[in-house]
Amino acid sequence: MDLHDLLESTVIGLGYELVDVERSPHGRLLRVFIDKPEGVSVDDCVAVSNHLSRLLAVENIDYGRLEISSPGLDRPLKKTSDFIRFAGESARLKLRVALQGKRNFVGILRGVDDGVLKLEVDGKMLDLELDNLERARLVPKL
Repeated sequence: MDLHDLLESTVIGLGYELVDVERSPHGRLLRVFIDKPEGVSVDDCVAVSNHLSRLLAVENIDYGRLEISSPGLDRPLKKTSDFIRFAGESARLKLRVALQGKRNFVGILRGVDDGVLKLEVDGKMLDLELDNLERARLVPKL
């Protein structure tokens, strides 16, 4: 089982969603982003940190520092389920390969159908292949 799968199964078992995992170039910093529908508190981060610290020791996974965090207001969108869950919300996307001469888009998520994201930009609907997304984040509501 790779690190991501190990962390995901553990975090899900604790009642959270694994949003993302980042490792520093030399692997010393391990940053884990978690979420749950009602949001993540400091107490949630502490509980997950304590649990993962013990798990990583048992699994003999080398790291220097473990950080547990919420994904923030500009939450990254990684999985198909993220785009479905946040339908109706504004998002900022960057494509790997340009569409209509553009790689960056800001619009409203309108759903996913068979690997194609529907994004409303200035009243027009765009079809974007999920495989072509380099990164996607929610636009914070302030």
